[in-house]
Amino acid sequence: MDAPVRELSFAQAIYEALAIAMEADPRVFLMGEDIGVYGGAFQVTGDLVHRFGAERVRDTPISELGGAGVAVGAAVTGMRPVYEFQFSDFATLAMEQIVNQAAKMRYMLGGEVSVPLVFRMPCGSGTGAAAQHSQSLEAWFAHVPGLKVVEPSTPHDAKGLLLAALEDPDPVLVFEHKLLYKMKGPVPQGHYTIPIGEAATVRQGRHVTVVASAIMVHRALEAAETLAQEGIELEVIDLRSLRPIDSRTIIESVKKTTRLMSVYEGVKTLGIGAEISALIAESEAFGYLDAPIVRLGGAECPIPYNPELEKAAVPQVPDIVEAARALAGGRT
Repeated sequence: MDAPVRELSFAQAIYEALAIAMEADPRVFLMGEDIGVYGGAFQVTGDLVHRFGAERVRDTPISELGGAGVAVGAAVTGMRPVYEFQFSDFATLAMEQIVNQAAKMRYMLGGEVSVPLVFRMPCGSGTGAAAQHSQSLEAWFAHVPGLKVVEPSTPHDAKGLLLAALEDPDPVLVFEHKLLYKMKGPVPQGHYTIPIGEAATVRQGRHVTVVASAIMVHRALEAAETLAQEGIELEVIDLRSLRPIDSRTIIESVKKTTRLMSVYEGVKTLGIGAEISALIAESEAFGYLDAPIVRLGGAECPIPYNPELEKAAVPQVPDIVEAARALAGGRT
């Protein structure tokens, strides 16, 4: 029997996943700055400290390097920590522990240990938080063997991917776009998982494949509605997982549409769109292309504080419409 479905916000879906995991497995515990009584920087952890106690919902000092190091150590010794960065930008302070320790321990110790931990990473622009609190750095971490990187776009996927991450034997970074926290959508009750490494085709189309994740999925879908009125059909693929990438779904879509555009908030240069482009260029789908691949990424600048400049620094719906229209070449 299918589990009942309710409308939850993205933040509520994450909260529910954490609660389910903590109830099912006493090894799961939370760490982070202000995640206890305050409920987290974005109020995601809520009242979990009252439900599970301060031993399992641990407020940490303002030291991302130290907190991440404790999380790695706890994971190696048999626990399943979830470390929340207040902003994903602050993970730059913990790169040693994430990239040199968590990602490499299983390999360097011949598979004798695993590092089952989750890093939660609030990311992205749109909140007026300026250059040091608004970046999209997921491509940095997706570059590193030993790490898994997911980026959900809906409450349903936020819960399912987080539960999958919490059960994974290796470190998983869950990027949560800050503009999505209040977005509501259907979420089944109880436990379910979404396999890491499995994309979703969220809109079928004939003319252009658009690959996106997080907030850009919604902007791509809105752009698709506009272009549909002109007879241009976008096929929208929600990556959901940046490492590993579901290459087969993208390849088969491009073979059908013969055109590819990747849309992402991170800076265009060396962003996830470059990997998507190379994936197609190196596959059998390359011979099906009827136009050059298009990357629509963030501007080559820090995220501005000014709200209008902030919007201009990352792709918006009109940008996707214009780029996809040009790529389709008026095709109907």
